[in-house]
Amino acid sequence: MVYIGADHRGFQLKERIKKRLIDEGFEVTDLGNDRLNPADDYVDYALKVAEATVTSEENKGILFCGSGAGVDMVANKVPGIRSALVFDTARAKQAREDEDANVISLPADVLKEQMAWAVVQTFLQTPFSQDPRHIRRLGKIEEVEKQYD
Repeated sequence: MVYIGADHRGFQLKERIKKRLIDEGFEVTDLGNDRLNPADDYVDYALKVAEATVTSEENKGILFCGSGAGVDMVANKVPGIRSALVFDTARAKQAREDEDANVISLPADVLKEQMAWAVVQTFLQTPFSQDPRHIRRLGKIEEVEKQYD
C-alpha cells in the first residue's frame, strides 16, 4: 500500500502524483487533505501517513509540503519510520538502498511534476541493499528509538 498526504502547499502536486500512481496500478490511500484548504496544517497529514505506513514493512509513504522539511520532521517522530527529504532521483535511490526509507518527503515548492514523478518511481522501485553496514546502522537507529519510548 502507498499512503500519501499533503498540506495546502503540496496539495496540487499530491493530486497529480496520486493520479499517476493509480494509473500505474499502485494501491493508493490518500490520507488528506482531500481538498485545498489554505488553513490546514502539514502535521495532521504527515502523522496520518506515518502511522499508516508503519503498520506493515511492505507499506510506503509519500508526503508533500512546501519545503518537504515539515512533513519529514513529523513523520520521523513515529517509531519505525525512516523518512527522507528527497529532491532528486539519486537521493531517492540512496534513501532506499542505504537507509531503507519507508517514507519520502517532497518539497512541492521546488519540484516540478516530472521530477517528482521520477523521484516517486525511483523510491518505489528501489530495494534496500541488505548491505551489512546499512543493516548495522539501521539497528542503531532502532536502539536510539527505544531510548525514547
